[in-house]
This record gives sequence, C-alpha cells and structure tokens, in this order.
Amino acid sequence: MQIIKDEKSPYVQFLLLAIYALVGVSVFAILGFGLCVAIYGLDLLKDTSWMAGQTGQNIGAFKIILVAQQIGFFLAPAILLAITERKKLNLFYQLKTPKTTLLALVFLLILFSFPIMGCVNEMNQKMVLPDFLKGLEAWMKASEAQLAKTTESILRMKTPMDFVINVLIIGAFPAICEEFLFRGALQRTFSRVFKNPHIAIWVSAIIFSSIHLQFFGFFPRMLLGAAFGYIYFWSGSIWYGVFAHFINNSFAVGLAWYFQKNNLPMSNAEKTDFAWYGYLISAILTLILLKLIKDQTLNHQLQNEN
Repeated sequence: MQIIKDEKSPYVQFLLLAIYALVGVSVFAILGFGLCVAIYGLDLLKDTSWMAGQTGQNIGAFKIILVAQQIGFFLAPAILLAITERKKLNLFYQLKTPKTTLLALVFLLILFSFPIMGCVNEMNQKMVLPDFLKGLEAWMKASEAQLAKTTESILRMKTPMDFVINVLIIGAFPAICEEFLFRGALQRTFSRVFKNPHIAIWVSAIIFSSIHLQFFGFFPRMLLGAAFGYIYFWSGSIWYGVFAHFINNSFAVGLAWYFQKNNLPMSNAEKTDFAWYGYLISAILTLILLKLIKDQTLNHQLQNEN
C-alpha cells in the first residue's frame, strides 16, 4: 500500500476523521429526516417510534435514515479526509479497476467461507462472561435483542422490489461506505502509525467489528474485516474489499428472502448444520483462496512492473 509522505500527521488524520464523522452523521441525519418528511408527510412527526426500526412502521423512512447515516458517518469522513489532504480519490484510496479473475476468487472466498464463519458465529453466540461481568452481559444481550428486532423489520420482504431495495441498503451502501472508512481511511492511517500492515489490518478490523455494537457476533465480523483488509492490502484496490463486503451482506438478504418465500422461521437463518469435516473443508478452502488471491495480486503487480 503506497503511503505518500507529504500528508498531515496520522494522529491529525484520526482527529479529522472523528470530527468529519460527527459533523457528517448530524448533517446527513437532518437531510435524511427532511427527505422522509417530504416523501411520507408530516405524520412522521406525530409518532417517531419508527426511528427505532423495531415495529415495521414506516420502515421505508427508517431505511432512508439508515442510508443517510451510512453516508454521513462512514463515506463522507473518508472523502473529506482525501479532500483535506488535497489528494485525488483514485490515488488516495487506490480505486484501480478490478480484474475479473480476482473478483471471481473473492466471490469464491466469501462463498466457501460461509460454513466456517457460521460456526464461529454460533460459538460467539454462546459466549458467557465471568460472574463479575454478568451486568455487562445482560446489557449486551438486551442490545442484541433490540438490534435483532430492527434487523428483522428491515429484512421483512413481500415483493421482489423489497428484495432489490434491501440488497442496496444492506449490501451495496454499507459495502461502499464502510470499506472507504475502515479499509480506505483507518487502515491506511494505522499503517502510518504502526509501520506494520498486519497490525493496521487487525486494529482496523477490531474497530470495524466493535462499532457495529453486536457483541455476540464480534468475532466473525472481526475476521471478515481482517479478510477485507488483507484483500485491500494485497490487491492495491479498494473495490475488491467492497465486492467481498457486498457479497457477504447480500447473501444474508438472499437467505432471508428464501426463508420468507418458503414460510420458514427466520430464527433458523443464522444456524449452520454441517458435519465437523464440512467446517474443516470450509476453513481449508478459505485459506487456500486467500493464498490464491495473494499470489494472483503479486503476479499482476509483477506484470505491471515489466
């Protein structure tokens, strides 16, 4: 990853990102709310319980707020940092056009990693804290329950258009916005602080997972964040991470659509049911595909140099 020296201190960049995030989320929340009122009318002001996203009421307006938050909190700060540094986005965040072969490998990586990631998720769900942290555990479980209700409301789909909208809101927007901030901005800046890409990748992945506030899904999300980070580091293009993120999120939307169309309980959507060797095969294939992606990107770099 190329780091240009004539930039502000990385600590100043962290401060700027924090300021831009606070301003961005505030501005876009106002814009999003204004758009909701323009589309759905002033009745939204009478009862704002829909903003919690747990009742299914005015879920369309809630989705607009979600997109506004994604743009304001994640994408806007990353873009503003590049503007502040007076750098072109395509150079600052490495927006090189992705190669079809690498995209295919990334797709297979996400596909074959689902079983082992599901296993990690189920183990994380069974996490039990020590007795002296039972109060914290109770709060974490309550937060998880609230987020689960919100997620269920968002994923409730009746028409193909609902499915398409959810692919955009849950798949596309988070993939672009979050990758630009966590891999593009934070990982890049951490690389300047630690002088070690591996530390930068894992610290960014930890922050990426933490900020979602889903404690019983922390470890699989952290591993995903690290995978996205390595893909970005090896490939030199943020679009591969965006694509991987999009495939991962969109798979969840597709799974929810399938369960609803077949009248299956959504509670089974996150459960995995493989024999032990199925998880082992998934883990092995995941590591092999990561190695292939790394080797393929190195080959492309050598070809470009020649």
